[in-house]
Amino acid sequence: MEQLTYGAFSADLHQRQAGQRAPMQVSIEVTRRCPLECQHCYNNLPMGDQDARSREMTTEEHFRMLDELVEMGCFWLLYTGGEIFARKDFLEIYTYAKKKGFLITLFTNGTLITEKIADYLLEWPPFAIEITLYGRTRETYEALTMIPGSYDRCLRGIKLLRERGLPLKLKTVATSINKHEVVAMRQFAEEELGVDFKFDGLINPRIDCSQSPLAVRLTPEEVVALDVHNPKAPGEYRELAQREMASAAPAATDTVYICGGGFNSFAVNALGEMGICVISQQETFDVRQGLNGVWERSLLQLRNRKRTRITKCTRCRLHSLCSMCPANGEMENGDQESPVEFLCHVAHLRAAAIGVEVPEHGDCEFCVGGERYSEIVEAAQRIREKEIDVESWAAPQEMFPILNNAALAVGACGGCSAR
Repeated sequence: MEQLTYGAFSADLHQRQAGQRAPMQVSIEVTRRCPLECQHCYNNLPMGDQDARSREMTTEEHFRMLDELVEMGCFWLLYTGGEIFARKDFLEIYTYAKKKGFLITLFTNGTLITEKIADYLLEWPPFAIEITLYGRTRETYEALTMIPGSYDRCLRGIKLLRERGLPLKLKTVATSINKHEVVAMRQFAEEELGVDFKFDGLINPRIDCSQSPLAVRLTPEEVVALDVHNPKAPGEYRELAQREMASAAPAATDTVYICGGGFNSFAVNALGEMGICVISQQETFDVRQGLNGVWERSLLQLRNRKRTRITKCTRCRLHSLCSMCPANGEMENGDQESPVEFLCHVAHLRAAAIGVEVPEHGDCEFCVGGERYSEIVEAAQRIREKEIDVESWAAPQEMFPILNNAALAVGACGGCSAR
């Protein structure tokens, strides 16, 4: 899982406004296969899925793509999955990229890291390695991953990287299954290991349109309570919001996309298709015949697509507190321009909890005068007064919820074909 950052505002928007377009950072999904079966994941496939394996880009195709990326001026790479080490040739691909001079971040769950892999990474160190930790206890971790023994393999991977002094960071996706251990995970990372830790409460539907991951999504109150409990988060969010409020009002950019996707970044999926980002899969373009043509034509056309209507997101000044983007609308509502209620709820509650006033931005149920505004005010007060105490949370009684819930498996993204 990739979206684990505070806020969405960055230099991307400033570069876009300055008219500079170049693919400086690229996310490469090398596979969707993974040894874990995480209940929240949006794109994992079984390790033994031979059809998925046969459709992945070959080693040679990865080499050619890296050659093209050098010519295009890219210098930041993110390798992600699935699980990157599920590919037997991953270190071969990675080494080729290192020799090309890229700054590389690796996203992994750590369960497949061996002494041999750790030694190799010490010889060819990446810029950063981020391991997702799904729980601080074996019971919780494996309730989410659904694989016995995976907790110990993850800790072994962390230990091997730490012993070699590699640039490690830990993170988690907060869910209804592991929410009671987020604080313990942060303490383990920061106090015991001395590494950075971050968490995110954003869970997306699957790219095959299944809504099943949403069964373990936190409530907006729980997401924001975790934010406020983190000593760093409120100040960082407040600074981001103040910076956004101080900038010129969003004079209404007329394009669907306002992020860096398609402007200074793009993603390539395991099938060799370019898209705006790793979670946006409804519109992708085959790159096997060349990256630059797709970047300059197909992706540019997608990036410049005009809005078809005004929504409450258009003039909103809470982008820095919100994860809403066209890809989220696409996955959850089947429409890039349709606001996602959950994300809007979180953003307004986050603002209220940290004391940020929300400027009027159209007909919004969470703003002053809206039908759910009192709900925001009351929840923010409960969070500030610690009536919602994250340290008192207990494990859910049923650690292994019923799978294959037919109601949740129905796809929401209209027109999306299962992959």
